[in-house]
Amino acid sequence: MSKRRYVARGVPGGYRIWDNKGRRWWGDLYEHCPDDLLAELNGHASPEKITALLKRYRALKR
Repeated sequence: MSKRRYVARGVPGGYRIWDNKGRRWWGDLYEHCPDDLLAELNGHASPEKITALLKRYRALKR
């Protein structure tokens, strides 16, 4: 079984996305992990879809 590239991890203050391949945090800190983002991370984890979701939630935070 292969290791997932992106995973949501709980951190103090919310959730962040960990990139296993790049071995670094990817994206912003979220107080609540959005359901559709979590579903994508637990599903196919398409980098294009994850990036689009992150852009959408980043715009909502402004």
